[in-house]
Amino acid sequence: MNSRPKIETKNLNFFYGSKRALKNLNIACHKKKVTAIIGPSGCGKSTFVIPGTRATGDILVDGAGILGPKVDVVELRKRIGMVFQKPNPFPKSIFDNVAYGLRINGMGKSREKTAEIVEKSLREAALWDEVKDRLKESAFALSGGQQQRLCIARALAVEPEVILFDEPCSAIDPIATAKIEDLIARLKKTYTVVIVTHNMQQAARVSDYTAFLMLGELIEFDETKTIFTSPANQMTEDYITGRFG
Repeated sequence: MNSRPKIETKNLNFFYGSKRALKNLNIACHKKKVTAIIGPSGCGKSTFVIPGTRATGDILVDGAGILGPKVDVVELRKRIGMVFQKPNPFPKSIFDNVAYGLRINGMGKSREKTAEIVEKSLREAALWDEVKDRLKESAFALSGGQQQRLCIARALAVEPEVILFDEPCSAIDPIATAKIEDLIARLKKTYTVVIVTHNMQQAARVSDYTAFLMLGELIEFDETKTIFTSPANQMTEDYITGRFG
């Protein structure tokens, strides 16, 4: 693609103390596309999407670096939403879970406006029809798959530009997984999506681009169909065919 990437890493290294978890990563995540990060456990997939202790190199969003001390972290968190491996709803009502980000960011100017955004977010997360008559109930009354979609709605409410998913389906059942995958396919029409997954079939189903990491190093990055049908690196072929990992 010729357009500037939405997110780009340049010679990114990441350290946990003296341990280097990522080694000179160069990955470009394009606008309104899904980029999957695959690799065996401990290869650095989640480190790629979760902030930590020390990094060198750079991460660019729309061409601007985000690792410098002058970056507005609050504004950055509004632009980049995060959905974690296990559903993590707050101990609040379904409505208040989605409205939380609006309130702490001063985005819910009125009760009517807040209600409008909550409904829109729940619809985007394909959850509205299941909870529209239960908005005052505790979020913990929802099933695991519904809780994960609620967390997605909570991330969408503050109108991010990018959504990062860290193994979003590992803690839910196959039916709920299918709903999340269908949702990701719809979300990429509006958002840039990055998903970390152990499930290679899932990466093949939902992503446009795939990066294969091994021991913190980028082994191969290409269009997903190329990675899964004619990878350039033997290590990639060995991993996706189950010879190791």
